[in-house]
Amino acid sequence: MSPGLILGIFLVYTLLLFTVTWFTARRADSQSFFIGNRVSPWFVVAYGMIGASLSGVTFMSVPGWVKDTQFSYMVVVFGYLVGYFVIATVLLPLYYRLKLTSIYSYLEQRFGFWSYKTGAGFFILSRTLGASLRMFLVINVLQIFVFDAWNVPFWVNALIFIILIILYTLKGGIRTIIWTDTLQTTFMLLAVILSIIYIGRELGEAPVRLFSDIIKDKDISRMFITDWHHERHFLKQFFSGMFITITMTGLDQEMMQKNLSCRNIREAQKNMFTFSGILVFVNLIFLVLGAFILIYSQRMGVIVGMSDELFPTVTMKYLSQTAGIVFLIGLISAAFPSADGALTSLTTSVSIDFLGLNKREELSEKKSTSVRYGVHLSIAAIFFISVLIFSALNDRAVIDKLFTIAGYTYGPLLGLYSFGLFTRRKVRDNVTPFIAILSPVICFFLSKYSVQLFNGYKFGFELLLLNGFLTFAGLWLFSRKSGPAV
Repeated sequence: MSPGLILGIFLVYTLLLFTVTWFTARRADSQSFFIGNRVSPWFVVAYGMIGASLSGVTFMSVPGWVKDTQFSYMVVVFGYLVGYFVIATVLLPLYYRLKLTSIYSYLEQRFGFWSYKTGAGFFILSRTLGASLRMFLVINVLQIFVFDAWNVPFWVNALIFIILIILYTLKGGIRTIIWTDTLQTTFMLLAVILSIIYIGRELGEAPVRLFSDIIKDKDISRMFITDWHHERHFLKQFFSGMFITITMTGLDQEMMQKNLSCRNIREAQKNMFTFSGILVFVNLIFLVLGAFILIYSQRMGVIVGMSDELFPTVTMKYLSQTAGIVFLIGLISAAFPSADGALTSLTTSVSIDFLGLNKREELSEKKSTSVRYGVHLSIAAIFFISVLIFSALNDRAVIDKLFTIAGYTYGPLLGLYSFGLFTRRKVRDNVTPFIAILSPVICFFLSKYSVQLFNGYKFGFELLLLNGFLTFAGLWLFSRKSGPAV
């Protein structure tokens, strides 16, 4: 596939996004940007959240991951279901009852100023790192298959990508994203299904029959690992999936901002239950795609340096041009939702949690919008710098990096919210930042030396649980009995 054709597809797709943006961003104000005026249809939110949850990380890394981890990732996905149930029945009612725009405002009501800023700060760090990784994944593919052929530097490619995201999120915010995510989820799912069909044809077998063979092949379809010392033991995977969901969705402003744009709590809960059920099936399709790609690469002798490169290499260098086009559209569709949502949620968090725009009644709508624009552009600049840094550190599977980072940065959020919801104790608010920093540091060293310290034990995604527990324990040590929790 020629670089010119790839670039043309990217531009046409971007034009389609801007068309949707034009319709949704008209007459948008700050409330439209932050919470979509609380009029978003729940079924549209549910469908669009699929694309936002999966992103370019899932689109490329999960299929490539099958080679090393088989289908064990599905156990994590089963844990997701329980996590979404907790979000729908515990966290969403809390957020709606308190009428929150930023979910971290709860921490101020429950604990105080420093706990509030700590929670918001850890979200900003977490989302900046995660979104930058996801952006890097897509930008790197465009660099390899398009811009390298034209000798265009990586930084120029990254700058173009981020500018496009700025332009279509700047005015409409969450109201625009609700609808663009729906469009992008559709293209992403079509790309996965069509890719399975194309690879099946190349292998000369019907997808249904090939899937049956995969299920019988335990070297590919193994789901449950029973060795307790293994980092992917099924219980570790399940509970990690559960708490990853609670933290990376339920305690994440980006994902909750979309839920808070629904008309009421009942519609937000219907959105969450519908979305979680569909997501299990969609993740299974991604793993099936990964198995198809693995079989194809083994038969054709395809060799790549990193697992993330397997899917794009097979589709764009070995399959037909049509298959390459489908992959490219799917990748772009998976990348934009995570990038635009991250930029909007970070703008919301900084504007409300640190600049207090929702409390500054003296500011006119025009002045408030001007401040928000400045925050939006500043965060985009941070993304740009972060993507360049990750480009220099590209040495392992991106999804592994993402969850490793989450284990350190989302753990304190898990501990803070758990303590607030399930105890009635009052913490020493000024101590919270130190506890939240110390917990990840302890986890880092325990993880690094776990084999020596714990008789060969290796931490996996359950590092998140340990991190949250240490934060919870630290808060308990510096707390006293008080009245009922908020």
